Amino acid sequence: MIKIGITGQEGFVGTHLYNTLGLLPNEFERVPYDISFFSDPGLLESFVSGCDVIVHLAAMNRHPDPQVIYDTNMELVQKLIAALKNTGSKAHILFSSSSQEEKDNLYGKSKKEGREMLSDWAKESGGTFTGLVIPNVFGPFGQPNYNSFIATFCHKLTHGETPEIHQDAEVDLIYVGELVNEIIGQIRGGKTTEEYKVPHTSSNKVSEILSKLKHFKKLYFDAGEIPVLNNSFDLNLFNTFRCYFDLQDYFPRKFTQHTDARGAFTEIVRLGSGGQCSFSTTVPGVTRGNHYHTRKIERFAVVKGKALIQLRKVGTDAILNFELDGSAPAYVDMPAWYTHNIKNIGTEELYTIFWINEPYNPEDADTYFEEV
Repeated sequence: MIKIGITGQEGFVGTHLYNTLGLLPNEFERVPYDISFFSDPGLLESFVSGCDVIVHLAAMNRHPDPQVIYDTNMELVQKLIAALKNTGSKAHILFSSSSQEEKDNLYGKSKKEGREMLSDWAKESGGTFTGLVIPNVFGPFGQPNYNSFIATFCHKLTHGETPEIHQDAEVDLIYVGELVNEIIGQIRGGKTTEEYKVPHTSSNKVSEILSKLKHFKKLYFDAGEIPVLNNSFDLNLFNTFRCYFDLQDYFPRKFTQHTDARGAFTEIVRLGSGGQCSFSTTVPGVTRGNHYHTRKIERFAVVKGKALIQLRKVGTDAILNFELDGSAPAYVDMPAWYTHNIKNIGTEELYTIFWINEPYNPEDADTYFEEV
Protein backbone atom coordinates (compact mmCIF):
# COMPACT_ATOMS: atom_id res chain seq x y z
CA MET A 1 0.00 0.00 0.00
CA ILE A 2 1.51 3.33 -1.07
CA LYS A 3 0.78 6.23 1.29
CA ILE A 4 0.22 9.40 -0.72
CA GLY A 5 -0.11 12.97 0.50
CA ILE A 6 -1.22 15.82 -1.75
CA THR A 7 -0.35 19.40 -0.89
CA GLY A 8 -2.97 21.64 -2.45
CA GLN A 9 -5.45 18.79 -2.11
CA GLU A 10 -8.27 21.35 -1.92
CA GLY A 11 -7.40 22.85 -5.32
CA PHE A 12 -8.51 22.03 -8.85
CA VAL A 13 -6.01 19.29 -9.77
CA GLY A 14 -5.64 18.20 -6.15
CA THR A 15 -9.34 17.45 -5.78
CA HIS A 16 -9.42 15.34 -8.94
CA LEU A 17 -6.26 13.46 -7.95
CA TYR A 18 -7.53 12.84 -4.41
CA ASN A 19 -10.89 11.55 -5.63
CA THR A 20 -9.33 9.32 -8.30
CA LEU A 21 -6.89 7.77 -5.82
CA GLY A 22 -9.95 6.97 -3.71
CA LEU A 23 -11.11 4.67 -6.52
CA LEU A 24 -7.95 2.56 -6.04
CA PRO A 25 -8.11 1.65 -2.31
CA ASN A 26 -6.15 -1.59 -2.72
CA GLU A 27 -3.16 0.28 -4.14
CA PHE A 28 -3.08 3.70 -2.48
CA GLU A 29 -3.78 5.17 0.94
CA ARG A 30 -4.49 8.92 1.05
CA VAL A 31 -2.73 10.76 3.88
CA PRO A 32 -4.89 13.60 5.31
CA TYR A 33 -3.67 17.11 4.44
CA ASP A 34 -4.78 20.61 5.32
CA ILE A 35 -3.49 23.96 4.06
CA SER A 36 -2.78 24.95 7.69
CA PHE A 37 0.13 22.48 7.75
CA PHE A 38 2.35 25.03 6.00
CA SER A 39 1.78 27.43 8.90
CA ASP A 40 2.92 24.90 11.53
CA PRO A 41 6.29 23.14 11.06
CA GLY A 42 5.27 20.38 13.45
CA LEU A 43 2.11 19.55 11.52
CA LEU A 44 3.96 19.69 8.20
CA GLU A 45 6.67 17.35 9.48
CA SER A 46 4.05 14.92 10.80
CA PHE A 47 2.37 14.95 7.39
CA VAL A 48 5.66 14.41 5.55
CA SER A 49 6.77 11.56 7.81
CA GLY A 50 3.55 9.69 7.07
CA CYS A 51 3.96 9.76 3.27
CA ASP A 52 5.70 7.41 0.84
CA VAL A 53 4.79 9.81 -1.94
CA ILE A 54 4.07 13.54 -1.82
CA VAL A 55 2.49 15.31 -4.79
CA HIS A 56 3.29 18.99 -4.28
CA LEU A 57 0.51 20.93 -5.97
CA ALA A 58 0.12 23.77 -3.45
CA ALA A 59 0.90 27.05 -5.22
CA MET A 60 -0.42 30.50 -6.01
CA ASN A 61 -1.32 31.01 -9.67
CA ARG A 62 -2.68 34.54 -9.77
CA HIS A 63 -2.30 37.74 -7.75
CA PRO A 64 -2.27 41.44 -8.69
CA ASP A 65 1.39 41.58 -7.61
CA PRO A 66 3.55 38.96 -9.42
CA GLN A 67 6.20 39.25 -6.70
CA VAL A 68 3.67 37.88 -4.19
CA ILE A 69 3.16 34.84 -6.44
CA TYR A 70 6.92 34.24 -6.64
CA ASP A 71 7.52 34.71 -2.91
CA THR A 72 4.57 32.52 -1.92
CA ASN A 73 5.54 29.61 -4.19
CA MET A 74 9.19 29.71 -3.17
CA GLU A 75 8.24 29.79 0.50
CA LEU A 76 6.04 26.71 0.08
CA VAL A 77 8.91 24.77 -1.52
CA GLN A 78 11.37 25.92 1.14
CA LYS A 79 9.03 24.82 3.95
CA LEU A 80 8.47 21.44 2.30
CA ILE A 81 12.22 20.86 1.89
CA ALA A 82 12.82 21.83 5.52
CA ALA A 83 10.22 19.29 6.66
CA LEU A 84 11.75 16.61 4.41
CA LYS A 85 15.22 17.25 5.86
CA ASN A 86 14.04 17.42 9.47
CA THR A 87 12.27 14.08 9.18
CA GLY A 88 14.97 12.37 7.13
CA SER A 89 12.34 11.56 4.52
CA LYS A 90 13.25 9.71 1.34
CA ALA A 91 9.77 10.03 -0.11
CA HIS A 92 9.02 10.22 -3.81
CA ILE A 93 8.25 13.89 -4.44
CA LEU A 94 6.25 14.85 -7.52
CA PHE A 95 6.31 18.57 -8.19
CA SER A 96 3.73 20.34 -10.33
CA SER A 97 5.51 22.80 -12.58
CA SER A 98 4.17 24.54 -15.66
CA SER A 99 4.92 25.23 -19.29
CA GLN A 100 5.13 28.83 -18.04
CA GLU A 101 8.72 27.91 -17.08
CA GLU A 102 9.71 28.92 -20.60
CA LYS A 103 8.19 32.40 -20.30
CA ASP A 104 9.64 35.51 -18.74
CA ASN A 105 7.32 35.90 -15.75
CA LEU A 106 7.67 35.45 -12.01
CA TYR A 107 5.14 32.62 -11.84
CA GLY A 108 7.15 30.58 -14.34
CA LYS A 109 10.36 31.53 -12.53
CA SER A 110 8.96 30.29 -9.21
CA LYS A 111 8.00 26.99 -10.80
CA LYS A 112 11.36 26.40 -12.46
CA GLU A 113 13.37 27.32 -9.39
CA GLY A 114 11.10 25.27 -7.12
CA ARG A 115 11.55 22.23 -9.36
CA GLU A 116 15.33 22.65 -9.32
CA MET A 117 15.41 23.02 -5.51
CA LEU A 118 13.45 19.82 -4.96
CA SER A 119 15.61 18.01 -7.50
CA ASP A 120 18.71 19.08 -5.52
CA TRP A 121 17.09 17.84 -2.30
CA ALA A 122 16.50 14.41 -3.87
CA LYS A 123 20.13 14.16 -5.01
CA GLU A 124 21.41 15.06 -1.55
CA SER A 125 18.99 12.92 0.45
CA GLY A 126 18.65 9.85 -1.74
CA GLY A 127 14.98 10.54 -2.32
CA THR A 128 13.09 10.21 -5.57
CA PHE A 129 11.92 13.23 -7.54
CA THR A 130 9.67 13.78 -10.53
CA GLY A 131 9.43 17.29 -11.96
CA LEU A 132 6.17 17.50 -13.91
CA VAL A 133 6.11 20.28 -16.50
CA ILE A 134 2.41 20.53 -17.22
CA PRO A 135 0.59 22.21 -20.13
CA ASN A 136 -2.66 24.16 -19.68
CA VAL A 137 -5.16 22.08 -17.71
CA PHE A 138 -8.95 22.20 -18.01
CA GLY A 139 -11.82 20.18 -16.62
CA PRO A 140 -14.81 20.20 -14.25
CA PHE A 141 -14.73 22.46 -11.20
CA GLY A 142 -11.85 24.72 -12.23
CA GLN A 143 -12.21 28.25 -10.86
CA PRO A 144 -13.24 30.93 -13.38
CA ASN A 145 -10.69 33.74 -13.75
CA TYR A 146 -8.09 31.58 -12.03
CA ASN A 147 -7.44 28.02 -13.23
CA SER A 148 -8.22 28.22 -16.94
CA PHE A 149 -9.67 30.44 -19.63
CA ILE A 150 -11.99 27.52 -20.41
CA ALA A 151 -13.42 27.71 -16.88
CA THR A 152 -13.94 31.44 -17.37
CA PHE A 153 -15.68 30.98 -20.73
CA CYS A 154 -17.94 28.21 -19.37
CA HIS A 155 -18.97 30.26 -16.35
CA LYS A 156 -19.74 33.35 -18.41
CA LEU A 157 -21.77 31.46 -21.03
CA THR A 158 -23.94 29.80 -18.38
CA HIS A 159 -24.44 32.98 -16.33
CA GLY A 160 -25.61 35.45 -18.95
CA GLU A 161 -22.20 37.02 -19.59
CA THR A 162 -20.20 37.42 -22.80
CA PRO A 163 -16.70 35.88 -22.97
CA GLU A 164 -13.96 37.98 -24.54
CA ILE A 165 -10.83 36.81 -26.34
CA HIS A 166 -7.77 38.90 -25.46
CA GLN A 167 -5.28 36.86 -27.49
CA ASP A 168 -6.33 34.22 -30.02
CA ALA A 169 -3.35 31.96 -29.44
CA GLU A 170 -2.88 28.26 -30.14
CA VAL A 171 -3.03 26.57 -26.74
CA ASP A 172 -1.70 23.13 -25.78
CA LEU A 173 -4.15 21.48 -23.39
CA ILE A 174 -4.60 18.44 -21.20
CA TYR A 175 -7.84 17.35 -19.54
CA VAL A 176 -7.58 17.07 -15.77
CA GLY A 177 -8.52 13.38 -15.84
CA GLU A 178 -5.73 12.72 -18.34
CA LEU A 179 -3.27 14.64 -16.15
CA VAL A 180 -4.29 12.62 -13.10
CA ASN A 181 -3.60 9.41 -15.03
CA GLU A 182 -0.16 10.76 -15.94
CA ILE A 183 0.59 11.54 -12.27
CA ILE A 184 -0.54 8.08 -11.15
CA GLY A 185 1.62 6.53 -13.87
CA GLN A 186 4.66 8.42 -12.56
CA ILE A 187 3.87 7.32 -9.00
CA ARG A 188 3.70 3.72 -10.12
CA GLY A 189 6.95 4.09 -12.04
CA GLY A 190 8.75 5.34 -8.93
CA LYS A 191 11.75 6.74 -10.81
CA THR A 192 13.55 10.05 -10.68
CA THR A 193 12.87 12.29 -13.66
CA GLU A 194 14.12 15.81 -13.08
CA GLU A 195 12.06 17.26 -15.93
CA TYR A 196 9.15 15.29 -17.33
CA LYS A 197 7.25 17.31 -19.90
CA VAL A 198 3.71 16.01 -19.63
CA PRO A 199 2.44 15.69 -23.22
CA HIS A 200 -0.54 17.77 -24.20
CA THR A 201 -3.49 15.84 -25.59
CA SER A 202 -4.99 18.58 -27.77
CA SER A 203 -4.02 21.87 -29.32
CA ASN A 204 -6.64 24.48 -30.24
CA LYS A 205 -6.97 28.15 -30.89
CA VAL A 206 -8.85 30.04 -28.20
CA SER A 207 -11.46 31.11 -30.77
CA GLU A 208 -12.07 27.48 -31.79
CA ILE A 209 -12.73 26.48 -28.21
CA LEU A 210 -15.07 29.41 -27.64
CA SER A 211 -16.96 28.48 -30.81
CA LYS A 212 -17.47 24.92 -29.50
CA LEU A 213 -18.65 26.22 -26.13
CA LYS A 214 -21.11 28.60 -27.76
CA HIS A 215 -22.42 25.65 -29.77
CA PHE A 216 -22.86 23.66 -26.54
CA LYS A 217 -24.75 26.59 -25.02
CA LYS A 218 -27.11 26.90 -27.98
CA LEU A 219 -27.86 23.19 -28.30
CA TYR A 220 -27.63 21.91 -24.75
CA PHE A 221 -27.97 24.77 -22.27
CA ASP A 222 -30.73 26.52 -24.22
CA ALA A 223 -32.49 23.56 -25.88
CA GLY A 224 -31.51 20.39 -23.97
CA GLU A 225 -29.99 18.68 -27.03
CA ILE A 226 -26.88 16.51 -26.60
CA PRO A 227 -24.40 17.77 -29.24
CA VAL A 228 -22.28 15.69 -31.58
CA LEU A 229 -19.08 14.80 -29.75
CA ASN A 230 -16.57 13.70 -32.35
CA ASN A 231 -13.61 12.84 -30.13
CA SER A 232 -12.37 12.66 -26.54
CA PHE A 233 -11.55 16.38 -26.48
CA ASP A 234 -15.14 17.28 -27.39
CA LEU A 235 -16.47 14.92 -24.70
CA ASN A 236 -14.11 16.33 -22.08
CA LEU A 237 -14.94 19.90 -23.06
CA PHE A 238 -18.67 19.17 -22.91
CA ASN A 239 -18.41 17.55 -19.48
CA THR A 240 -16.43 20.58 -18.35
CA PHE A 241 -19.03 22.99 -19.75
CA ARG A 242 -22.01 21.36 -18.07
CA CYS A 243 -20.49 21.45 -14.58
CA TYR A 244 -20.80 25.26 -14.48
CA PHE A 245 -24.60 25.33 -14.37
CA ASP A 246 -26.39 26.38 -11.23
CA LEU A 247 -28.00 22.96 -11.10
CA GLN A 248 -30.68 23.83 -8.56
CA ASP A 249 -31.90 26.63 -10.83
CA TYR A 250 -31.48 24.76 -14.12
CA PHE A 251 -33.13 21.40 -13.30
CA PRO A 252 -35.62 19.86 -13.61
CA ARG A 253 -36.32 20.76 -17.25
CA LYS A 254 -39.87 20.40 -18.50
CA PHE A 255 -40.50 18.39 -21.65
CA THR A 256 -42.67 19.64 -24.49
CA GLN A 257 -45.75 17.44 -24.83
CA HIS A 258 -47.74 17.08 -28.04
CA THR A 259 -51.29 15.91 -27.39
CA ASP A 260 -54.19 14.90 -29.61
CA ALA A 261 -57.14 12.52 -29.44
CA ARG A 262 -54.82 9.51 -29.28
CA GLY A 263 -52.91 10.74 -26.21
CA ALA A 264 -49.57 12.47 -25.79
CA PHE A 265 -46.13 12.32 -27.43
CA THR A 266 -42.98 13.55 -25.69
CA GLU A 267 -39.45 13.64 -27.07
CA ILE A 268 -37.09 12.46 -24.32
CA VAL A 269 -33.67 13.26 -25.77
CA ARG A 270 -32.41 14.74 -29.02
CA LEU A 271 -28.79 13.90 -29.57
CA GLY A 272 -25.92 13.91 -31.96
CA SER A 273 -24.26 10.92 -30.30
CA GLY A 274 -25.51 7.38 -29.75
CA GLY A 275 -25.59 5.66 -26.44
CA GLN A 276 -28.07 3.49 -24.59
CA CYS A 277 -31.67 4.17 -23.63
CA SER A 278 -33.40 2.11 -20.96
CA PHE A 279 -36.68 2.04 -19.07
CA SER A 280 -37.47 1.14 -15.48
CA THR A 281 -40.36 0.78 -13.10
CA THR A 282 -39.81 1.37 -9.38
CA VAL A 283 -42.22 0.46 -6.61
CA PRO A 284 -43.08 3.03 -3.92
CA GLY A 285 -40.37 3.69 -1.35
CA VAL A 286 -37.55 2.12 -3.37
CA THR A 287 -34.35 4.02 -4.29
CA ARG A 288 -32.18 3.30 -7.32
CA GLY A 289 -28.67 4.48 -8.09
CA ASN A 290 -26.30 5.90 -5.45
CA HIS A 291 -23.37 5.94 -7.83
CA TYR A 292 -21.43 8.40 -9.97
CA HIS A 293 -19.59 8.55 -13.28
CA THR A 294 -16.39 10.36 -14.21
CA ARG A 295 -17.04 10.71 -17.95
CA LYS A 296 -20.53 9.52 -18.86
CA ILE A 297 -23.44 11.80 -19.78
CA GLU A 298 -26.71 10.57 -18.28
CA ARG A 299 -30.34 11.75 -18.30
CA PHE A 300 -33.17 10.67 -15.98
CA ALA A 301 -36.64 11.35 -17.41
CA VAL A 302 -39.69 10.73 -15.21
CA VAL A 303 -42.79 9.97 -17.29
CA LYS A 304 -45.17 8.51 -14.68
CA GLY A 305 -45.35 8.71 -10.90
CA LYS A 306 -43.51 10.90 -8.43
CA ALA A 307 -39.76 10.86 -7.91
CA LEU A 308 -37.08 12.48 -5.80
CA ILE A 309 -33.76 12.78 -7.63
CA GLN A 310 -30.78 13.62 -5.44
CA LEU A 311 -27.30 14.74 -6.47
CA ARG A 312 -24.17 15.41 -4.42
CA LYS A 313 -20.77 16.43 -5.73
CA VAL A 314 -18.21 13.86 -4.60
CA GLY A 315 -16.12 15.20 -1.73
CA THR A 316 -18.78 17.68 -0.60
CA ASP A 317 -21.78 17.51 1.73
CA ALA A 318 -24.44 19.62 -0.02
CA ILE A 319 -27.29 17.52 -1.44
CA LEU A 320 -29.39 18.86 -4.32
CA ASN A 321 -33.02 17.67 -4.32
CA PHE A 322 -35.28 17.62 -7.37
CA GLU A 323 -38.91 16.47 -7.22
CA LEU A 324 -40.40 15.33 -10.53
CA ASP A 325 -43.96 14.30 -11.36
CA GLY A 326 -44.96 12.28 -14.43
CA SER A 327 -48.07 14.45 -14.84
CA ALA A 328 -45.64 17.15 -16.03
CA PRO A 329 -42.80 15.07 -17.56
CA ALA A 330 -39.33 16.48 -16.90
CA TYR A 331 -35.70 15.43 -16.77
CA VAL A 332 -32.49 15.93 -14.79
CA ASP A 333 -29.02 15.31 -16.23
CA MET A 334 -26.21 13.90 -14.09
CA PRO A 335 -22.95 15.88 -14.19
CA ALA A 336 -19.67 13.99 -13.97
CA TRP A 337 -18.39 13.41 -10.41
CA TYR A 338 -21.89 13.83 -8.88
CA THR A 339 -23.22 10.77 -7.07
CA HIS A 340 -26.95 10.46 -7.72
CA ASN A 341 -30.05 8.43 -7.00
CA ILE A 342 -33.77 8.35 -7.74
CA LYS A 343 -36.51 7.36 -5.28
CA ASN A 344 -40.18 6.66 -5.78
CA ILE A 345 -41.91 9.05 -3.36
CA GLY A 346 -45.40 8.45 -4.72
CA THR A 347 -48.07 5.82 -4.14
CA GLU A 348 -47.97 4.22 -7.60
CA GLU A 349 -45.24 2.67 -9.71
CA LEU A 350 -42.63 5.12 -10.96
CA TYR A 351 -41.79 4.98 -14.66
CA THR A 352 -38.38 6.38 -15.60
CA ILE A 353 -36.48 6.49 -18.88
CA PHE A 354 -32.69 6.54 -18.62
CA TRP A 355 -30.37 7.63 -21.42
CA ILE A 356 -26.57 7.39 -21.24
CA ASN A 357 -24.12 8.31 -23.97
CA GLU A 358 -22.25 5.00 -24.10
CA PRO A 359 -23.49 1.40 -23.81
CA TYR A 360 -22.70 -0.36 -20.54
CA ASN A 361 -19.38 -2.19 -20.59
CA PRO A 362 -18.73 -4.27 -17.44
CA GLU A 363 -14.96 -4.13 -18.08
CA ASP A 364 -14.99 -0.31 -18.15
CA ALA A 365 -18.25 0.63 -16.47
CA ASP A 366 -17.24 4.10 -15.18
CA THR A 367 -19.74 3.50 -12.36
CA TYR A 368 -18.64 4.02 -8.76
CA PHE A 369 -21.00 3.38 -5.88
CA GLU A 370 -21.35 6.00 -3.15
CA GLU A 371 -24.40 6.94 -1.11
CA VAL A 372 -25.75 10.39 -1.87
